[in-house]
Amino acid sequence: MDLGIDGDAALVTAGTAGLGLASAEALARAGCDVAVCGRDEERLADAERRLESAGDGEVLGVSADITEGEEIEGFVGDAVRSFGGLDHVVTSAGGPPSGSFLEMDDEDWYRAYDLLVMSVVRTVRAAHPTLADDGGGTVVCITSRSVREVIDELVLSNAVRRGVIGLMKTLSREFAPAVRANAVLPGAHETGRIEELVEDAVERGDAETYEAGLADWADGIPLERVGDPTELGETVAWLSSERSSYVSGVAVPVDGGSTRSV
Repeated sequence: MDLGIDGDAALVTAGTAGLGLASAEALARAGCDVAVCGRDEERLADAERRLESAGDGEVLGVSADITEGEEIEGFVGDAVRSFGGLDHVVTSAGGPPSGSFLEMDDEDWYRAYDLLVMSVVRTVRAAHPTLADDGGGTVVCITSRSVREVIDELVLSNAVRRGVIGLMKTLSREFAPAVRANAVLPGAHETGRIEELVEDAVERGDAETYEAGLADWADGIPLERVGDPTELGETVAWLSSERSSYVSGVAVPVDGGSTRSV
């Protein structure tokens, strides 16, 4: 399907691994110039190579910590200068520490807020002037299904990520009609993090094989499997595209049907 974004410019925060990288690759395959940032230089170089192989557009990799406001502004500025503007912003972030409410101190809460909410605020604020130019643009926030249905031992994600949904919904109204804003709510996907957890389970003897361990993660998912990160990435690219031109202010679960709430 032609998404109608060939030649557009896209920026993806934390786009060097996991679902951020999958989204960046989907945008590159659709013909976009793509900028990604990350803190690990080796991952950054690998991501640049993968994106260059995925499409014919320009690729920019910038070393930046999304919890630092000046570094986010620098990343956005570098992308705007390199591409002449931005059409699409995708916000992604690693997950905060797991644990229960009484295990978390004030610093844990402040760090989670910087990572999950302020990174989105600062990215969108820096990118907005160019997003609103030239016919408008899109914002897609990658969050988690935990904003719909709390997950045990993930109190920080359960509570803090919901702020991103409130922000996205507000942006969809304040920035309309020039800029559309949406979110995706991923469930379990076979990212490097899940691969690591499954391999650890095999080493501990909790699973006989990698395939058996992965099947454990699929327990309770109606589609009976975890997601491929590409599937999440393609959803992000669609929400960024002309094919979803009348879709704004929505939060789309991409979880194989695992969320029970309506």
